[in-house]
Amino acid sequence: MGRSAGGSYDYLKTIKQPTLVVNGSNDVLTPTINSFIMEQNIPNAQLVIYPDSNHGSQHQYPELFVEHVTLFLEG
Repeated sequence: MGRSAGGSYDYLKTIKQPTLVVNGSNDVLTPTINSFIMEQNIPNAQLVIYPDSNHGSQHQYPELFVEHVTLFLEG
């Protein structure tokens, strides 16, 4: 579940801008494995997985999310 056939993620390698990928560890709408795949295939990607959270992880950890976004944008 969440994985696609080989080669179908090659387009992610063409993304040029730095990318912050955010997900919850228990996200059923966007399976967490997809975030790992994006992070592995997008150059200059950073991944943040929030523990014990779901699709609204940024709302479950608002202060930490703002801190992570600030660090990413300043980076």
